[in-house]
Amino acid sequence: MSFDILQEKIRKMKNPTVAGLDARLEYVPEHITKKYIDAYGETRKAAAEAIFEFNCGLMDALCDIVPAVKPQAAYYENLGWEGVEMLERTIRYAKEKGFYVIADIKRGDIGATASAYSEGWLGKSKIGSSMVSAFDADCVTLNGYMGSDAIKPFLKDAETYDKTAFVLVRTSNPSAIELQDMVAGDRLVYKVMAELVDQWGKTTQVGEYGYNRVGAVTGATYPSDLRLLRKMLPNTFFLVPGYGAQGGTAEDVHYAFDQYGRGAIVNSSRGIMCAWKKSDKNGADFGEAARNAAIEMRDAIKAVTPIL
Repeated sequence: MSFDILQEKIRKMKNPTVAGLDARLEYVPEHITKKYIDAYGETRKAAAEAIFEFNCGLMDALCDIVPAVKPQAAYYENLGWEGVEMLERTIRYAKEKGFYVIADIKRGDIGATASAYSEGWLGKSKIGSSMVSAFDADCVTLNGYMGSDAIKPFLKDAETYDKTAFVLVRTSNPSAIELQDMVAGDRLVYKVMAELVDQWGKTTQVGEYGYNRVGAVTGATYPSDLRLLRKMLPNTFFLVPGYGAQGGTAEDVHYAFDQYGRGAIVNSSRGIMCAWKKSDKNGADFGEAARNAAIEMRDAIKAVTPIL
């Protein structure tokens, strides 16, 4: 099962982290950007090609130490069709390098629209007599606040094509409390969502490590809630944003894991992508800097969470 594949990669590398590929052009070293602007002018194509080279360099540097990457669709869609095409290439390259690919799309529509999204990101579309995949990610992020109609089409494709999904439960942004901490009946809203995730997960296959196909996004910036959710959702894999730039620490994310150090993966985006900005080499060492930042993050988490 797909989360078993992710957990095996984590165990092999002793590293429960995912590198976010959320590159804006200002995150890309100038020597890369200049090359493509010289070739294509100040165009979307130049930006897309520069970011693609940057992405590939990051993945080359990280592929033997980091088990997964998480491209955020917004940072590709803002470059129009050139960016979306580059996202497809980025996912393809990530798979060639052996990464588990979490497409951070946060879709949350219903009915036929949800089915179309799912076909594009996880499943396949029928073209004549053929079934053709588009992005073919291993996993997606979803917004479940429209209820089960927004989730079930993805679960259908997840079962068919051995994929998974992370549903937003307790997010890491400061304003999350405006909704997620509201009382609904006798429960907080984020706990209601956690219970829904548990229900949806119980309709899917459970893997060797005890996790079903429906994971939960649970932010590192609320560690006490993270501990509570781990108890509420023993069969749910966690994606944990908020580490590093947003203030989450290794001690905070410790609560996302089970007693064996399993069942969670922690995201870092800018902390890895932009590590080169802390050196004095103008980005010539961006791959090495990213690798060193990823190792530092891995070691910090391993110090408080042994991965068995």
